[in-house]
Formats: sequence, C-alpha cells, structure tokens
Amino acid sequence: MRLRTVAASLAAVLALASCSKSPTGRSQLTLMPAQQLNQMGEQSYEQMKQELEINNDAATNAYVQCVSDALIETLPDPYRNADWEITVFANEAANAFALPGNNIGVYDGLLEVAENQHQLAAVIGHEIGHVIAEHSNERVSSNMMVGLGLQIGSVLAETQLDKGNAALLMAAMGVGAQVGILLPYSRTHESESDRLGLEYMADAGFKLEEAAQLWRNMAENSGGQNPPEFLSTHPNPSSRIDAINSYIPQLTVANKSPNCQR
Repeated sequence: MRLRTVAASLAAVLALASCSKSPTGRSQLTLMPAQQLNQMGEQSYEQMKQELEINNDAATNAYVQCVSDALIETLPDPYRNADWEITVFANEAANAFALPGNNIGVYDGLLEVAENQHQLAAVIGHEIGHVIAEHSNERVSSNMMVGLGLQIGSVLAETQLDKGNAALLMAAMGVGAQVGILLPYSRTHESESDRLGLEYMADAGFKLEEAAQLWRNMAENSGGQNPPEFLSTHPNPSSRIDAINSYIPQLTVANKSPNCQR
C-alpha cells in the first residue's frame, strides 16, 4: 500500500513536470511556478535586509549599481526592463548573489577580491545567470525527484531486505544521490552561469579576460582550501578558469566602454 502511494505521488509529479530549455539549450526539469519562486526570492531578500547590516556608503553603492546597470541593459526581456533591486551588505565575505524576483546582493568583502569593474561584472553577471537560467527552480525540482526516488527505495528495501541490510542500502543510496546527482547538478549550474555571465559581460563591453583573473583571486582568497571537485558544488578553480578561457574566443565584445569608478 505504501509503495503504491509513493509511486502515485511520483506519477503525479511527472505529469505536472515542465521540461524546458536553459538559455544555453540544456534540457531542464522545472516543477515550480515562476511566480511562487519570485515570491520566495523576495521574502528571502527582505529577510536578509532585516538581518544583515547594509552598507549605505554612497560611492560604494553607486559603483555596484553602475556595474549592475551595465549588465542589466544587455539582458533578454523581460529581465532587461525589470525593476532590479541592488543592495550592498556590510559583510567581509567575498560573496554576491541574485535571487528570483530580480534582487541582487553584494558583500563588502567581494569588493576587496574583485579588483576592478570588470571583475565585479564577472561575479554579478554570473549571479544574474543563475536567475535567468532558473537554476533555483531546477534545483528544487531535482531535490523533489530525488526525495521521491529515495522514498520508493526505502519501501523496496524494507519489504525485500532485513532491517540491518535495509539501513545500509538506504545510507548508500543517500550518498549516491548526493554525489551522483545533486552535486554534479550544482556544478552544471555554476559552469552554465559562468558562460552566461561572460555573454553579458561581452554585450556590456567589459574585459572578458578579467573573469579568469577574478577566479584566480577567489582561489587565492580561499587559501587553497578547496574540496575534491567530485565532492564540491562548484567546479575546481583551475577547471573553471580553463573553461572560461576556452569560451572567451567564441564571444565578441561590444564596442562599449563601461566607466564604473569605485
């Protein structure tokens, strides 16, 4: 009975599944309505603004806004004309993010690692790429499918194996799902966002070679403490830099000269 219930749930999810294409042409599974994800992104953004200290320095905000605006002008509709909100957080982490609902956050620490407007554009463009490629939707959808699959595996293990072996099997399945499905999925997202970010940089006139330098800076800032690539949600820095450098020759930089001064 339990197996039939879980299988019916899986069938219902598959029936509702939306198979789409990412901006790079990759097939995607997107189960969540875009409006719901946008609302979730807005709620998370508002919560962060309440919980984290905001940097209100006018010059810093103008610099981040300038770089962001230059990239946003290159985006496909409807993102180009959307009302993007950009916030600079007073936090030493070398980090930035973009959320569904057209929200961008940049941490102070990133401005120490990103040495110029081009490197900052590499990070912000990358984060915008996550939003436009609907990676959050894809991530949630993959977790839903893995969860249902593990439920079915649990029922089968309990009915076909003794208690001890069933527990071992479920533990192995959990590790297999994490390493074999969820983590590589994240690396795919990161690599795709790198590519999209480079495209936005090129269309805005930023120097593409600075993207590779940015990730060198990031690797140096981390002190070389990177997990093995197969256990990481991000590509290894050297792999990432190689991929960026191999994609740059395929792009044409627009005849523009962004002039965002820090």
